Amino acid sequence: MKNKNDCLAVGATAFWTVAAILLFYDTLFGSRAVVMFGCKLLEALKPILYGVMIAYLLAPAVDFFERHLLPSAVRRARDQGKFCSVGARTCSLVLTWLTIFVLAYLLLSVLLPELYRSVRLLLDNLETYYNTIDNWVNSLLVKNPDVESWASGQMDVFYKDLLTWLSGKVLPQAQQIMTAVSGGIVSALIFAKNLAVGMIVSTYLLATKELSAAHCRRLICAVFPERDTRWIFLGIRRADDIFSGFVRGKLLDALIIGILCFLFSGMFHFPYAPLISVMVGVSNVIPFFGPFLGAIPSLFLIFLVSPMKALYFLIFIIALQQVDGNIIDPKIVGDRTGLSSLWVIVAILVGGSFFGIPGMFFGVPVFACAHTLFRFLIDVRLHRKQLPSDPAAYTGQEPPRRTPPSGPG
Repeated sequence: MKNKNDCLAVGATAFWTVAAILLFYDTLFGSRAVVMFGCKLLEALKPILYGVMIAYLLAPAVDFFERHLLPSAVRRARDQGKFCSVGARTCSLVLTWLTIFVLAYLLLSVLLPELYRSVRLLLDNLETYYNTIDNWVNSLLVKNPDVESWASGQMDVFYKDLLTWLSGKVLPQAQQIMTAVSGGIVSALIFAKNLAVGMIVSTYLLATKELSAAHCRRLICAVFPERDTRWIFLGIRRADDIFSGFVRGKLLDALIIGILCFLFSGMFHFPYAPLISVMVGVSNVIPFFGPFLGAIPSLFLIFLVSPMKALYFLIFIIALQQVDGNIIDPKIVGDRTGLSSLWVIVAILVGGSFFGIPGMFFGVPVFACAHTLFRFLIDVRLHRKQLPSDPAAYTGQEPPRRTPPSGPG
């Protein structure tokens, strides 16, 4: 029996080794069939992923309504050994979605008309802004003949390159551009469909979130050895703390900053107040670089209308970011990630280079989870070597001495 089990183990090891080699070769040099299959599977599962994300964001609201409005029903269900009270969960789900729809309606009813008027005003004034910039450039060139001759030569080169680009690339691909435009409409409809399905999925997940979590724990206990399950549960709890604190906190922080920017922009009569408030609020979800990404184009738009108001806006946005960085963000987000500023910048740059704007946002919590795991593994290795885990012990020229465990008593 033992020889048979050994043969099965050797055969399974050989099979998985060969499969891994073939998969590696196909990914790098072959037809990448597995990668294409994974992309198609991910595309098919988008509604489910949207539902999981929505449920993850709304779970605290559901718990809030249950704890504060129907605590007795929740206690009775727990005393009876049930995962949740059906009546309390139904009421909390209805109140959660009703709150979301009411807030969205109020926000959009106030913001969308103003945003539409701002965009229309911007489009109507494009010619004026073009003439203003043209006058600035002409005035600069007249006062600086050397700059004028250099700019003239650069314009000739740019004109030739533009003609080559138009005749060689744009015109032959005009049909593809039209197809892309029509595909954009189709993509928007597909996104709306996926979002609607995701909302249905999220409702089901929120209704059965305790049962779903129990099934996940049951699967982990069945797959992994008993000595590892405790560490896996601790790791999942830590990852949930990082993601919940960062993602939910950043979204709430961005909403607060956008509303404050809208209110103060209206008070100071800044042009395009709704448009710049949306840009400042949305860009604020990106740590570190986000405030600059939203403030720079907003500052340019205001500068085209009134340089003095642009100066006031610059002072206002600096003050707003100081309030956000020192008061609002620490209160809402806090130090959930445990990353230094350097590692936050690295996470944003790496995530943005691979996945664009979503990568810049989710790169920080993902990197924080990887950093926590890496630090835990290092601490385990140091503990096994009977070495201290405190970084202060490694500031000297010599390596620290072993610290053997003390005996009983």
